[in-house]
Amino acid sequence: MDQKKKWHEKLYCHLGQYFLIEELLYKKKTAYQKVMIFKNSIFGKVMVIDDIVQTTERDEFIYHEMLTHVPIFSHGSIKNVLIIGGGDGGILREVCRHKNIENITMVEIDIDIINLCKKYFPNHSKNAYQDSRLKLIIDDGLNFTKKTKEKFDLIISDSTDPVSCGKNLFLSEFYFNCKNCLNKNGIFVAQNGVFFLQKNESILTYKNLKKHFCDTRFYQANIPTYYGGIMIFAWGSNNTELYKNNLQNIKSRIKHTKLAFNYYNAKIHMSSFYLPQYILNILDES
Repeated sequence: MDQKKKWHEKLYCHLGQYFLIEELLYKKKTAYQKVMIFKNSIFGKVMVIDDIVQTTERDEFIYHEMLTHVPIFSHGSIKNVLIIGGGDGGILREVCRHKNIENITMVEIDIDIINLCKKYFPNHSKNAYQDSRLKLIIDDGLNFTKKTKEKFDLIISDSTDPVSCGKNLFLSEFYFNCKNCLNKNGIFVAQNGVFFLQKNESILTYKNLKKHFCDTRFYQANIPTYYGGIMIFAWGSNNTELYKNNLQNIKSRIKHTKLAFNYYNAKIHMSSFYLPQYILNILDES
């Protein structure tokens, strides 16, 4: 591939964004997926899997903070966390910042993604893989959740889009397994793409989650890397009260941890559960 070549993301057939590849750093196929890593003057280093942008240096903090801290501060007493996917290490980094968390299990299907991100995206994990609380398992998330006897307070599914090996993490069976892996007041969250352009996938997720959780909803964040509008995150719990926090409660929990963030804060937390009306209308009809 020539340097400084325009590359077109392939997630959507008829539209999408272009990235200027200013320096190609890596391009090979692992045992599971095609991987490309390149430099871009706006987004920094960019990782592409199966022709779909997965993460960038410039705005990864938005995605990782929102997928991690919204459920952690909503719950208020997370001790055991399961991360499915997340080989870039960003979710692990954010989870490890919470010193009250006792055990962290991470299940990633592709060891090559972990190793590549340690090399090309070291700030994503910031040495979180060295945390003594971590148990790293190389396995398919669907298989692990089906077989494990462990219980968790929080499950974070940080998957690719529902293509290739990421498909298993959007199945009703996977959500059922996750429900069975959660403690009584546990929370399941997952990335669910850009609703405006992935409406059908979001509706399917909503229907499948509702089969297994009493409380099913989405929350949102605006992440420049992901083309097409706001990104939504799926939420499932059998405690219908956990998302109903007041602002002062969230502020107090954040203050107690003494953590600082680049995107997440108490007001962002509260507002993230308020979705645009077009999304609410479609979900009500589904």
